[in-house]
Amino acid sequence: MSPIQVPAEWDDNGILLFEEFCAFIRTPQRTVRDWSRRGIGPRWWRFNGTGRLYTTVAELRRFLAVGRQRPASGE
Repeated sequence: MSPIQVPAEWDDNGILLFEEFCAFIRTPQRTVRDWSRRGIGPRWWRFNGTGRLYTTVAELRRFLAVGRQRPASGE
């Protein structure tokens, strides 16, 4: 499986909804919710403080960069 690459033309201030983030990183929503409860993964915000969850493209890039710095399991 090839590493996930964020398109260079995506603006860091762009918004990704929770569902879009999960689809992009090919991870079940349940897993990402669990990460959020444990303080792992990107920072999340809500529209108007109570609406749908979202993150930014900059947070997606940060999350992916941190993941690349960690050794794979068993190494």
